Amino acid sequence: MKYEILKLLANNAKYTPADIATMLGADEAEVKNNIKELEKDGFIRGYKALIDWDKFDGAYVSAVVELTVVPKAGLGFEEVAEKVMAYKEVESVYLMSGNYDLNVLVKGKTLQDVARFVAKELATIDSVTSTATHFVMRRYKEMDVQLISPMDDDRGQLWV
Repeated sequence: MKYEILKLLANNAKYTPADIATMLGADEAEVKNNIKELEKDGFIRGYKALIDWDKFDGAYVSAVVELTVVPKAGLGFEEVAEKVMAYKEVESVYLMSGNYDLNVLVKGKTLQDVARFVAKELATIDSVTSTATHFVMRRYKEMDVQLISPMDDDRGQLWV
């Protein structure tokens, strides 16, 4: 049952234990206990609303920053990842395979704020050998939620 609860909450964190119990044909008290255990054991790390920030004109700018890192003996990439995660500007950090090591999603008020953060903070971390910054132009889908409908996309419109 815990797996089913996790899938439901991943789809909609606003489901109540009563909602989940109804959907699973289970007892509400049992669902509440399972959720408490999942939280205690670290399977559920938090609950967060997915906001379409593009609706707020100029609310913030996002960028994907690729970091190339020289891992330290015995520590691997963990030490650098921990330093990167500590910044309030950083939304996500992923260890990657391929041409770079860490994928970092960064947010700031302006393009210049993000560029300054990358240059003065991320690029100067010991073990970081290079950065490549890619600014997010538009979000279409995030965390399995479609943020725009096909009608919202005006690219390719021909004016006849």
